[in-house]
Amino acid sequence: MMSAASADRARLDVITIGRCSVDLYGQQIGSRLEDVTSFAKSVGGCPSNIAIGTARLGLKSGLITRVGDEQMGRYVKEQMAREGVALEGIATDPTRLTSLVLLSVENDKSFPLIFYRDNCADSALNEDDVDDGFIRSAAAVLVTGTHFARPNTDAAQRKAMRIAKAHGGKVILDIDYRPNLWGLAGHGAGEERYIKSDKVSEHMKTILPDCDLIVGTEEEVHIAAGTENTLDALKIIRRLSSAVIVLKRGPMGCVVYPDAIPDALDMGIVGTGFPIEVYNVLGAGDSFMSGFLRGWLKGEDHQTSATWANACGAFAVSRLLCSPEIPTWEELQYFLSHGSPHRALRKDEAINHVHWATTRRKQPHQLLAFAIDHRSQLEKMADEAGAPRSRINDFKRLAMAAIGQVSQGAPGFGTLLDDTYGREAMFDAAKLDLWVGRPLEQPGSRPLRFEFGQDVGSRLVEWPVTHTIKCLAFYHPDDPQALKDEQAGTLRTLYEAARKVGRELLVEIIAGKNGPLDDRTIARALEELYALGIKPDWWKLEPQASAAAWENISAVIAKHDPWCRGVVLLGLDAPEEELAKGFAAVAAQPIVKGFAVGRTIFSRAAQGWLSDKMTDEEAVADMAARFGKLVKMWNTARDRG
Repeated sequence: MMSAASADRARLDVITIGRCSVDLYGQQIGSRLEDVTSFAKSVGGCPSNIAIGTARLGLKSGLITRVGDEQMGRYVKEQMAREGVALEGIATDPTRLTSLVLLSVENDKSFPLIFYRDNCADSALNEDDVDDGFIRSAAAVLVTGTHFARPNTDAAQRKAMRIAKAHGGKVILDIDYRPNLWGLAGHGAGEERYIKSDKVSEHMKTILPDCDLIVGTEEEVHIAAGTENTLDALKIIRRLSSAVIVLKRGPMGCVVYPDAIPDALDMGIVGTGFPIEVYNVLGAGDSFMSGFLRGWLKGEDHQTSATWANACGAFAVSRLLCSPEIPTWEELQYFLSHGSPHRALRKDEAINHVHWATTRRKQPHQLLAFAIDHRSQLEKMADEAGAPRSRINDFKRLAMAAIGQVSQGAPGFGTLLDDTYGREAMFDAAKLDLWVGRPLEQPGSRPLRFEFGQDVGSRLVEWPVTHTIKCLAFYHPDDPQALKDEQAGTLRTLYEAARKVGRELLVEIIAGKNGPLDDRTIARALEELYALGIKPDWWKLEPQASAAAWENISAVIAKHDPWCRGVVLLGLDAPEEELAKGFAAVAAQPIVKGFAVGRTIFSRAAQGWLSDKMTDEEAVADMAARFGKLVKMWNTARDRG
C-alpha cells in the first residue's frame, strides 16, 4: 500500500499517461461488427478510462495524452472536465486526429474491435508533452504497456517515471498488452489479447525495475516476463522488481503479491470476489485498476484494495461501455453495503439509479425558467387574434430573446419549449446556453397520453443529451384507482425510456384541478409514484398553502431519492403578487430550486403581438421586464429565507 501521508502532500493522487480515443460501441448486442447499425460514444483508451475511473472514486487524477484539434478532441477534453480530471496534460495536436475505436459485443466471448490509430494524436506523444511541474504535483504516475511500443511515446513515459522517482512519487505499470498496437497483428485483430513476442518481453523487462505497482492479466504477466508459465512469470518479475504485483484472473478475481512469490498462485492476498454475468469484458481491467488505486493510493490494506478492484471490475463486465460504466464512490459503497440480487448488475434498478444520479451532468444550484411550451393556450390566442398559428414559432423566438436580456449569459436560467412550435427557438436557446425542458404529454390529457404517438423511446434518441424530458400529469392521490394505475403506468414507461436513452426527466404534477389540496396531498402523490420506482431528476409542483405541506414533500423526496435535483414551482397563470407569496413560502425549503413560469410572463405580450398591437421589440421588452421581475422576486425571497 502507499503511504497516505505522501499522497496527502500532493495536489493530485495520480497522473495517467498514454492512449486516448473516442470509443464507438455497437448498440446491437449479439451482432457482428459488420452488422451494427448504431453506436454509443464515450471516451476510451486504458489510461483515459483510469483517469476517469479514479476521479469517480474520489481520487484527484490527471491525464497526459494528445487529442486532435477537432470535435472529437474537444469532446474528450469537455468530458474529462465533467469527470473532474485535471486537463493540464492533455495537449491539442494541430495536425493529427483523435483516435477512434469501433467495438461490438458479438457474444459473451467475442468482442470485435478496430483501432483507428494511423498517425493519431496520442501516438505522437513525446517528451516535450511531459511537464516536470505537472508530474511533481502527483503522488503517483501510471504508465501503460502499449505506449512503450513507439520510441517517442516510450521516451515520454520514461521521462515521467524519472521525474516521479526523483521526487518521491510512485510508478504504476498497467501492462495493457495489445499485440496489434505492437505491430504483431493486423487491423482486424484488435480483439487479440496475446501473441508471444521475445522482442516485446525484453522491452518490458527494462521497465519493471522502476515500478512500485505492476498490474496485469495472466497473459500480460506472460508477455512482461517472457514465459507462458504464470508462476514462473511472477517469479521473473519479482527478480526484476520489488513492486507490488497484482495478478488479474478474470472471474476468479485477483491475487496480490507484495513480497516473495509463493509456490501456488492462490497463496497471495485475495480480495472478495463478486460472481456476475459477463456482458462485455472490454474496459473491465481499467475499472478494476481504478478500484485498486482507490485503495492503494489512500493507504488501505491490499485485501481491501483487491475487493474494491474486483467490485469495480464486476460493474464494467456487466455493462456495455468502458469509462461511462465505471462506478462512482457512492455507487461502490452502496453495492458493498447492499449487494445485489442480480448477477447482471445492469438490471439492478437501485444500483442503476445511484449510478445515473452520481454521473449525470452537473447543473447550477438553481433553475429560473421561462416556460413557453404552451400549445393549446397560444393556439387559442392566435385564433382569437385572427393570426395564423405558424406565427407562434416566431413568438417563441422572441421569448428566447427576452430570456437572453435577463440572463446575460449567467448560469441557472432555462426554458420549457415544445416540438410543435419551438424548433427554431430551441436553436436560439442553445446559443444562450439555457437549460431546456421539452414536453411529451398531449396537452390537457387525462389519463396521460403522449403527443405524436405513444412510442417515446424512438423520439428521445433524436434529442440533444442536454435536453430534459418534461411530462405533466393531472394526478390526484384520491383519483379512482384505475385512473391512477393507468397514469402511473404511463409515467413508468416514460421513466424507463428516459433512463434507457440517458435523458433527464422532469415530472410535473398538478393535483389541484381535480380535487382538494391539503398538507399531505402532493406528498401522497409523490409517495405513490416513488413506490412504483419512478424517480425523476426534477419535480415541478404547484404552490402549497402551508409550510407543513412543503415539509411533507421534502421528507418524501429525501426518503426515496436523496439525489433528486429538486423542485421547481409552476405558475398556473397566477398574478405576480401571488407568485411572490409562493416564492416567500418556499424560501427556507432547500428542495425547491426555482420556478418555471409561463403565462404570467408571456400572456400580455402574446395577445398584443399576435394582434399586431406590439412590435417585436415591444414584445421582447415586455416579457423581459416580467421575467426579470420574477427573477428579482425569487432572489429577494431566497436572500431573506
